[in-house]
Amino acid sequence: MQEMKRLTYMLNNDISIEVLSRLPVKILHKMKLVCKEWRSMISDHSFVRSLLQRKEPLTGFFFQESHTWVDEDIDRISYLSLETLKVHCSAFDFLPEKVVLLASCNGLVCCRSSFPSSRPLLYVCNPLNREWISLQWIHPSQRANVALDFDPFQVPTGDASVSFKVVAVNQSTNINGESEYSFDVYSSETGDWMRSAARCLCEHHLLSNKGIFVDGYLYWLTDGDAILMFNPEIGFSALIAIPLPLIAFDSKPEMCIGESKGNLHFVFLSGEGLQLWVINDPFTSTWDLCVSISLKELEEVNPMFPFDFSDKMKRHQGDKHFVVHLLAYKDDILFFRLLTSFHSYDFGTRTMRKLCENSQLGQYVMHSPMLLPYSMSLVPPSMM
Repeated sequence: MQEMKRLTYMLNNDISIEVLSRLPVKILHKMKLVCKEWRSMISDHSFVRSLLQRKEPLTGFFFQESHTWVDEDIDRISYLSLETLKVHCSAFDFLPEKVVLLASCNGLVCCRSSFPSSRPLLYVCNPLNREWISLQWIHPSQRANVALDFDPFQVPTGDASVSFKVVAVNQSTNINGESEYSFDVYSSETGDWMRSAARCLCEHHLLSNKGIFVDGYLYWLTDGDAILMFNPEIGFSALIAIPLPLIAFDSKPEMCIGESKGNLHFVFLSGEGLQLWVINDPFTSTWDLCVSISLKELEEVNPMFPFDFSDKMKRHQGDKHFVVHLLAYKDDILFFRLLTSFHSYDFGTRTMRKLCENSQLGQYVMHSPMLLPYSMSLVPPSMM
């Protein structure tokens, strides 16, 4: 009789796990509150690892303002849900101090201590389950470019843990007087920082904290005709030419890079229109044009665009305070600021959506803000 009860419990448990594994992460997180048994099952590392093998949809974005000329961070961090379009301002109140966003990758977020700080630290956390770990920061800097490398799809079946890397990029002048980039890499497997042997000569500057993780590589958009590429696993770095040289435009276009379907993408917005490119071969800087839409067509299909937008774009292109700025691209969705509000554009459906007003996200939204697209995950940093 006792053996029968044990078998019945195991069978019910297996059925519950099978059902739970098919639910979205957002629902699973709420279901942990149903009972202790479900909480235990959903929090179990083997169950969490099984969820890592599936692609989670975008659920929203984190947003943080910054000052342009003042060396003091703005502490406010907002989260906008793409489902409800509600703005939440307490997403990181579980951390022991105020922080500044640096990077987001497959459900994990990397941030740093807000300056001024007597002992700056880096944090890797999961905002959904509110778990975090802190890292010693070997070269703390308010202007540091830091990226996060976390690939849940590379976790071997049955492995007891998953791992991440934090990469800090440094620009300096070598002994030959040339500008070069070097990379400090933190590995959760060793718990240590190591200077990579990789070096990359480049005179351009990185756009602040725009590191994108794609299939083992990290990419940073520069203010020139190149994208900086780095693979922390093999210690390889190189430059990729952007799809079109900036000299091809009458004035500097709006640009951003991002990941979709496991590939690096590049977005241009200029007087000629909106273009989406996908990398074909990063080692030869070969790109394929996916989408090209004229500004006239954008105006006709999307009434939220201002009247005579194409003419305004051509006149004010490159103006920091102009009406439109591209902020991020992820999973075929482009996020941008247009006039006094934030919007998204779905390249798949060719539809535009208003997300919120500028005022809902703060007072300094025009001054180089950080916008991080976010997909939920149950993985805790302590599992690394």
